[in-house]
Parts: sequence; C-alpha cells; structure tokens
Amino acid sequence: MPHAWKLLASSAILLTGCSVARIATHEPVSNPAPSPTALKSAPIRGKVHGGQQPIQGASVYLFALAAGNGPQSASLLTGTGNTDGSNRSFVTTNSTGGFTITSDEYSCGSPTAQQVYLYSVGGTAGFGPNSAAGLMAVLGQCSGNAFTGLPSSIQMNEVTTVAAAYALAGFATDAADMAGSNTALAATGMANAALSAFNLANLGTGLALTTTPAGNGTVPQSEIDTLADILAACINSSGPGSSGCTTLFSNAKNGATAPTDTATAAINIAHNPGANVGSLFGLSTSTAPFQPSLSGAPNDWTIAVTYTGGGLGQSDGIAIDDSGNVWAANENDSTISEFSSSGAALSGSGGYTGGGLSSPYGIAIDATGNVWVTNAGGNSISEFDSSGNPLSGSGITGGGLSSPVHIAIDASGNVWTADSGNASIAEYDPSTSTFLSPDGTGDTGGGLSNPYGIAVDVSGNVWVANSGKVNSVSEFNSAGTASGSSPYTGGGLADPLGVAVDHSGNVWVVNIEGNSFTVFNSSGTIISGANGYGAYQVGGLWAPDSVAIDGSGNVWAANQNSNCISELSSSGNAITPSTGYEAGLEDPTTIVIDGSGNVWTTSFNNQTLTEFVGAATPVVTPLAVGVANSELGTRP
Repeated sequence: MPHAWKLLASSAILLTGCSVARIATHEPVSNPAPSPTALKSAPIRGKVHGGQQPIQGASVYLFALAAGNGPQSASLLTGTGNTDGSNRSFVTTNSTGGFTITSDEYSCGSPTAQQVYLYSVGGTAGFGPNSAAGLMAVLGQCSGNAFTGLPSSIQMNEVTTVAAAYALAGFATDAADMAGSNTALAATGMANAALSAFNLANLGTGLALTTTPAGNGTVPQSEIDTLADILAACINSSGPGSSGCTTLFSNAKNGATAPTDTATAAINIAHNPGANVGSLFGLSTSTAPFQPSLSGAPNDWTIAVTYTGGGLGQSDGIAIDDSGNVWAANENDSTISEFSSSGAALSGSGGYTGGGLSSPYGIAIDATGNVWVTNAGGNSISEFDSSGNPLSGSGITGGGLSSPVHIAIDASGNVWTADSGNASIAEYDPSTSTFLSPDGTGDTGGGLSNPYGIAVDVSGNVWVANSGKVNSVSEFNSAGTASGSSPYTGGGLADPLGVAVDHSGNVWVVNIEGNSFTVFNSSGTIISGANGYGAYQVGGLWAPDSVAIDGSGNVWAANQNSNCISELSSSGNAITPSTGYEAGLEDPTTIVIDGSGNVWTTSFNNQTLTEFVGAATPVVTPLAVGVANSELGTRP
C-alpha cells in the first residue's frame, strides 16, 4: 500500500571508598540468560549500596506486587525480629551493606506465582544516617518459594532502582505500594513487567545493560546511569535536608506530593518523564558514580529499548496478544513478526510467512489468540494461530475486499476491514467462514471514502476514518448498516487516519494534517471543540498516524513528521512536552499499549520496534477482549 501521507514533510562495583570516588567506566554488559534451575527455598543474599558506598543499618523488605489492587505491596517476610509501624517485617544490613534472608523467613508464590522485589530504606552511608535513601531490585517470579536465575549475591543500588521503578511503574503508587487487580490478565501484565527489569540492569553486578539478554535490543545505558547518578546525589548526602535530596524531591513529585525517599522519586520520574528534565539533570555531575552518563540533558526521561530481528521490516500495524507478545505486519516484506513481551524475537529471521500474505498492512488479535492480517496487495485477509502457523491457505477473499488497510474484531469474533480500494468495509465471520458483507461491493454508504482507520465499540458499532480530503468519520451498526447521521464532519477533522474508542465510548480520531485529535461521543456529537484537541502541534503532535488509549484513559499518538510519540489526557490536555517523547524514531506509523503499561511503536524507515518501558497505564489486551468484555481502555 503506498504511503502517500508519509510525504508530509563484567566489571565489579567497588563497595568501598569515599562518596566522591567514581566507579570506573564499565564495559558493555548483558544479563546472562536465566538459569533453568530454580533456587528452591534458598536464602536471598545481597548488598545495598549507594554508588560505591555500602549502606549499613538499612531496612530491607521483601515485597510482592499485590493482587486485588492493593494498595500496599504484599509483605513476604516473617520472623525476622524487626517490624515497622505497619507490622511489616524487614532485615537489616551489616557494616558492608550485606543482608541475608533465610529460607524460613519468607514465603512466596503459593498457591499462585508472585512478582517479587526488594526494597531498602534508610541506613548509614558516608555522610551519616539518611532516611531518604530508598533502593529497589526486582527478583522476578517466585512460585512455591522458588526463584529462577537469581545470582548468588544481589547488588542493589541506584541502577537496579531505576530498572525496578520503570519496569513496575504501571502498578506502582510508591516503592511500598504496588498492586494489580486479581485477574489472569493482570497477573500476566505484572509478570511481564517484572521481566522488563532484567532488560535494563544486571542484578549480579548492579550495572546498566547495553543489550537485552536476548541480544536484539539496544538499551539506553547512559540514560539509566544518569538517572542512577541523580538518585545518588541524594543517597550519598547528609540526608533529606541536603540540596541533593531537596532538589530531587521538589522536581520528582506525584502531583503536588513530594516523595520522601529516592525509590519513590524514581517511580515518580517514570510516571512523569517530561517534567523538570533540566533541573533533574543538574544533579548528575562528571564525578558521579555511574558512567557512562549523558553529556547533556535529554529531551525526556523515558527509557526506550529498540529491538530488531524477527523478520521485522517496514511495519504498518502492530498488535498485542493476551500473553503480552507483540505482533507486526511488515508491508514490504509480506511477512509478520512476533516478539515476546521482553522484546525477544520469536518469529525467526525471516518472520512468519504463508497464509496469503501480500503487502500485509493492518493486524489484530482475536479473543482466542488467532492473528488476523489485511493484505493490501492481495485484496484478502490472512489468519494465523498464536504460534504463527498460517490457517488461511492462500488468503481469504470476497466480501468486497479491495486494498484492505486496517482491521478490527467485534465481540462476536467477526473481522472488519477498511477497504480503501472501493470505499467500503467488509465483515467476515470466522465461525462460518463466510463474509457477511456483500460480495464484490462490501458494506457501503455512510459517507465512506478512502476508508483507513477502523475500530469497534462495545455496543458493536463500527467507526471508520475517511482519509484524504474527505474529512469525515462514518459509523455502522453490527449488521453493517450505516448510521442515519453518518458521516460525521467538523471538529477539526483534517485527513483523519487512526481511530480508537475509550472506556466511555468516546471515539478518538487522529488528524494527520490537522496535527490534532477530533473526539466524538457514542452518538456522534463532537466533544473536542471546533478545532479538536492538541491542534498546533501541542504535546509534539505533528502528522499523527495512529492512536491508542491506556488504562487511565490517556491517549497516545505516533507522529510521522516529528518522529516522536505524544500523550494527552482524556480531556485533551498535553502530557508530553512540546517535542513529545523521543527515542531515535524514524517515521513511527503505529502505536499500541500492553498489559504492563509499556508503549510500543514501530519505525517504518528504521525497520525497528521500540518499547517505552512503563510509560503508560496497563490496558486490557488484545483489544478484542476489551470489546467483548466491555473493558476498552481499562486496566486489566
């Protein structure tokens, strides 16, 4: 399908020495693959340090992300002889910062697996007691008191804290309050979030990674080191009243509430990566303990990992399945790619082929896990199972399919496509292997003209953006009959492309020429004003192509011309800075959010996949499950 609109324009950490000494610049490191042997009921040992300073007398908690929306994390320690005001047990670090949690002092993962992390607070480093020193490290999944792949000694420092804060941000209120709902989808999201931490830092060394354990992801090591140095400015200080702490806490708030320890400050930065960037960067100096660090303030503090492989090509559509795996349709290669929730390529160097793939464009996952793809070059759709095996022979044709672009799935499992070649939409029923739309013409009317984006609401209505100069949106009911009020115009519509529906049933449409969103309520009434939300490139909006909605109702867009992503609140206020969030993107064309709160986008020109770790609120995936369960735009 032509893209006419694209022409818009292992070193060890030193644990001794004074606080101003530097750790030697470390060589690129990577995490070893997890050991297949679980450490059943084994002691958990480690050291807590700020920079290279051991922290003595720190209180170390063993927490799990709680099921049931918390708010408190689940405390797993008992019988340590130490409890806090909330009756949560902890162990204390010795003069070298070391600690041991014996096998009879904790219990986890019974009857269900839990996602576990360490949280250390307080203690004494080089400048005396510091109640603001908060550190974290993700241990990952515990099942029946068994962890897999833990190092013999865990190095917990500012780097592991940054990794934990970003990976778990979607479920975190503060360092001691992390939880998700008591559902299978939430459990999957929490498990995948914990795995993300191992893409960022090595628990055995306490160093930031350069490459993900799977070998195909590039990690922003210098940025992670810089964030760690920012935390170290408070930890390696005289305490909460020091300039390092007061500057950090005043610039890393949760709304109007300042954090009281560095671990919570890291979580707040992950939640608000565009806020106070320069002021926070000023806490990092050339003598800071973690190197290499950034030489200048970044555009924002998002941590973005970029992946290659898996047959990834010039991708137009991506989708998330119920396991958190990421699927991409590669237009120019006539393949589809699959990546794990941690970015490991699952589809081989050539991607998945067959099934009639021909210039695949849009992609969607149904409630059973099957993958559906439109073939803009083959006037067909293809179906694959969850393992990437083709189920559709040489492709499924009929029903008026003509240069189909984007695709959506309704609550009955029917597959809907926007057919740009003949101004129609098509509906296919997999249960009977038949098209419900007229053969040769498809469903027409409703003002359809060069239809592009398509989405289904929880009532079964189908919404279509008519791209080009038509500047309208069409609505059809579940039988394929156009609404009597369709097409809808106005509200700043200007070459509308992507469409998404939020939890309230409002329909969000991105305007590639208007650099804006137009929003309709479920009755087709414009609620975003005469010019839409975000006009004039607010929040980095510049030639937005696609839209996604997270579990807080915030709205995300991929911007082709500004090579960034944008986030707006549900009321249309920009959350991202004027430059959006950047990560070396090149022509990002599509954007999705997973059940852990990670934001994924493709770079069409770079042929890469980028993950903004923990940048959003987790959302129910795949979208078809959200539609079927009336959970669009909600947390899992």
